[in-house]
Amino acid sequence: MIKPKEIKSLLEREPRFEDSYCSIQAIPKMPTIQLKEIRALVSYARRFNDEVVRPLALKADLRTYQDPEYLPWDLVQKVNDWGFYTMFIPKFFGGQGWALPGLNYVVEELASACVGIANVVFVHYLGFGTILASWNIPLVNKICREVAEGERTGNPCLITLAITEPGAGTDVEEVELVDRGKVTCFAEKVKGGYIVNGSKIFISMGHVSRWHGLVAYTDLKKPSENTVMLAARTGMKGLTFGKHEDKMGQRACPASELIFEDCFIPDENVLLDSRTMRKSRLRDTGELVNQIIHYVVEASRPAVGAFGTGVARGAYEHALKFASETAVDGKLLINHEWAQIMLAEMYKNVIAGRLAYCEANFSNSLKGGIFNFLQVKPLYYYLKYIPQFVIDMFFVPFYKLKLVDWFFHQVYVEGQSLEAQKRCSGWSSIAKFFGTDMGMKNSQMALEMMGQAGLRHDHGAEKILRDSKLLQIYEGTNQLNRLNLFNCLIARSVPQAHVFEEEQEVKKC
Repeated sequence: MIKPKEIKSLLEREPRFEDSYCSIQAIPKMPTIQLKEIRALVSYARRFNDEVVRPLALKADLRTYQDPEYLPWDLVQKVNDWGFYTMFIPKFFGGQGWALPGLNYVVEELASACVGIANVVFVHYLGFGTILASWNIPLVNKICREVAEGERTGNPCLITLAITEPGAGTDVEEVELVDRGKVTCFAEKVKGGYIVNGSKIFISMGHVSRWHGLVAYTDLKKPSENTVMLAARTGMKGLTFGKHEDKMGQRACPASELIFEDCFIPDENVLLDSRTMRKSRLRDTGELVNQIIHYVVEASRPAVGAFGTGVARGAYEHALKFASETAVDGKLLINHEWAQIMLAEMYKNVIAGRLAYCEANFSNSLKGGIFNFLQVKPLYYYLKYIPQFVIDMFFVPFYKLKLVDWFFHQVYVEGQSLEAQKRCSGWSSIAKFFGTDMGMKNSQMALEMMGQAGLRHDHGAEKILRDSKLLQIYEGTNQLNRLNLFNCLIARSVPQAHVFEEEQEVKKC
C-alpha cells in the first residue's frame, strides 16, 4: 500500500512522466468548451470537403498536368470566403481566435479528401507560426490584420515560410546541422534595413502569398549564430518568383522558388536578429535560434502528422468503398477474410496516427508549449467572449510598448524550460514521421487491394499515393525527425549518446 507521505518521494523518481503522459496532464488544465468547439470545427471542415474539396480534387490535379503554369487562385478564393485563413489567428491580432489545438483535427478532416487542397488551406499557418515565434508583436499584428482585412474584402492575404535553399534542405531546420549545409541567402546589414541576395525553393504557396517569413544569414560561414528572420512582402523591389515545381503529388499546392536580388527589407520588417536578440539567462545565441525554430516545428510537424493521418484515412475509405462494391469469386470483397484483415490494419493505422498527433497537441498545451498561454482558462474565456472592438480599442495601442515584447519574451522564451522544449519537439517528430509513414502505408495497401482499378485517375487511389510521399519529406525528412526524437527524448537518459555530431575519421594504429 502506498502511504500518503510516500507520494512526494515516488513522484521525484519519475522525472520522465511529463514526456510520456502529456494528455493526462494537459486535459484537466484545458478549457472544457474546447471539445464542443473542435466538434463544430470538424463538422465545418467536413461540409467544406463535401461542397468544395471532393468536387474539385481530381479536376484540380488533372488541370495541373494540362496547364503546367496553373496556380490555384480559384481555390484560394474559396478558402478565403469560408474563413479558414483567419480561423486560428488569435483575436489579439484580429483573427477568429478558435482554439489552436483544433487546427490539427481540421487538417486531418480536409486531408482525408485531398491533402493538396488541405495544404492550400493550412500551409498558411506555417507562415503564421513563423512570424508569431519571433514575438515581434507590432509586426505580427500588422501582418495578421492584413490577413483579416483580406478576408473581409475578398482579397486573400496568405503567409509563407521561406527557409529551404537549393543547397540546404533539412539542414536549415536544425542549428546543429545548418553550418554544414550550403546556405547562400545572405542578408547584409545596411542603414535602415537589410539587403538580401539568394533564393529559396520548395516554398509552398509562394506564388499566391503576400507575406513571406524569410530566414536568411548575416554570415554564411557561421549561419547558426547569424540568423535573421525578415518579413518580405510580395511586390518588394528585388523579390521575384522563379518556377514552381512539377511535383509528383499535392499538385494543387504550388511549390515556388523565391529569388532575392538586392532586395531591401527595412528594419521595421525585421522579425528577429540573432545577433541583437535579448540573451536568455539560460541559453546562448545558438540555443535561442534553435528554440525559435523549434517553436515553429513543434506546431507544424504535428500538423503534417495530421495530414498523414488524413491521407491514411482517405486511402482506407477508398479501399472500404471498393471492397463493399466489388465481388470476387462470387461474393463481395469485404466478406473475404484476407480483405477484412487488411481493412482492420488500415483502420488501426488511422487511429494510431491520430493518437500520435493528439499527444503532440497535449504536449504543446502543457507549460512551456506554444499553445499553453492561450489555453489558460481565464484568458481563453475572456478572449472568447470579449468583443473584437474592445481588444482593438484597449489592447492594440499598447503593442508598440517594449513592455509587451518583454512580457511575451518572458512567457515564451524564459517560460519554456529546456525540458519542455525537448518534450514538445520530440513529440512533434513522433507525430510527423509516424502519421506520414502510416499515410504512405495505407496508400500502398489501398492500391494493393484495388489492383488495376486503383491505378485509374478517376478512382482517386493513385492520387492519394502520389500525395502521401511528399509528406515524408517536408518539415524535415522522416529520417531527421527520427534523429530529433532520439536527441530529445532518448539521448537525455544516455550521457554517452551524441546526436548530429560530425563523423570523425578513425585513425588506424
